[in-house]
Amino acid sequence: MDEQELRVFVDIVRQYFDRQTGRPIELGSPHLGDATALPIYDYTGVIGISGERQGCVYVTARRELLRALLLQVGETDVSEANICDLAGEVANTISGNARLYFGPDFMISVPIIVQGTAQAIQVPKNVKAYVIPMRWHKLDAALVVSLQ
Repeated sequence: MDEQELRVFVDIVRQYFDRQTGRPIELGSPHLGDATALPIYDYTGVIGISGERQGCVYVTARRELLRALLLQVGETDVSEANICDLAGEVANTISGNARLYFGPDFMISVPIIVQGTAQAIQVPKNVKAYVIPMRWHKLDAALVVSLQ
């Protein structure tokens, strides 16, 4: 991945939060992540990427952030099921919008939801993983992009 491709993901995250909430998200500087210590918060939506590019994209967030996001968009049901669905929806929307940039050979899977911070998410071996730290309502989250 080059800087321009990483910028695509940064812009998509900004647009997502602007459209969904009308409130900007704070983004930290994208950086190369350590494959053995990538961020994992309470809920993670993982999208597998196949086709011309191989890898994965995942969004990981604290429960409180996802709950606040549900409330912000007018959803009063903040059940575990809805929080899980939202984690997958955010990852799916970001990956789907990236597909507009990368083209139809950027094939995305359905989201897989991982609950809990003790879970390990495996990114492809020998592929760099870039971490984009996020903060919304003073709550942490991250987008991790690992693409060949």
